[in-house]
Amino acid sequence: MTMTRTLIGLALMFGLAAPVASEPLAKELFGGMPYGSQRKAQPFGGYAKGCVDGAVQLAESGPTWQAMRLSRNRNWGHPVTVKYIQKLSRKASRLKGWKGLYVGDMSQPRGGPMLSGHRSHQIGLDADIWLRPANDLGLSRKDRENLSSISLRRSNGAYVNGNWTPQHHALLKAAASDPAVARIFIFPGAKVQMCKDEKGDRSWLRKIRPWWGHHYHFHVRLSCPRGAKGCENQAAPPAGDGCADAEEWVRNILNPPPPDPNAKPPKPRKELMLADLPGQCETVLQN
Repeated sequence: MTMTRTLIGLALMFGLAAPVASEPLAKELFGGMPYGSQRKAQPFGGYAKGCVDGAVQLAESGPTWQAMRLSRNRNWGHPVTVKYIQKLSRKASRLKGWKGLYVGDMSQPRGGPMLSGHRSHQIGLDADIWLRPANDLGLSRKDRENLSSISLRRSNGAYVNGNWTPQHHALLKAAASDPAVARIFIFPGAKVQMCKDEKGDRSWLRKIRPWWGHHYHFHVRLSCPRGAKGCENQAAPPAGDGCADAEEWVRNILNPPPPDPNAKPPKPRKELMLADLPGQCETVLQN
């Protein structure tokens, strides 16, 4: 099937006008997929430009987790991601005040760009873990739509606030210590706090990376699974524990550098089309 015929068929499937002068956006095609493909699990492309075959759904509830915001249908991922979350949730259940994890957005059933929100989460290897202690694993679907996580930041992310606990440190340490993890994103103040508090092995701190936002949840990114030839890993974090880098982020939050008067305005982000994604993504969209 040619790409043109694929686009026409998919557009009609989702109630879109058949492409004539323009094509449907990739996020419209992937955002409308209700379930994963039946093929072998395989990520294609990179975290912000790709798709995933054979994704599996994290069960809405388990003995040590609950998936949140079920209406989004984003509790899908590569099988290694689902297994990782289940394993981490068991570790979380042993922390004081935690019965497990509240799991936010993972990926769509076939990955790809999302209709709203994330630029990444496209190949089934990303997952957002709420920073709110999961102390009630009996939440209804309605509860999971309305309950919010908690923010752990103060001063725009330069510091942690009173919601930060030793259990958060322990959970992030457990999350980053798994060899499957490429990196974890969280607000800068949390990284600095963990750098100050860690008295033992510091090697895991390298994977904790400061990034804007990420004060209601932390974002886990797994490395491409072994043998996934079509998957593109992100460059490895710089050597060392990364603590000095996080402190620089904090200094820039507290004392922002003056704007560059000669800086060019940022270009608007380009909306991805199916043709912008790896060639395998056309097949991923087909049953």
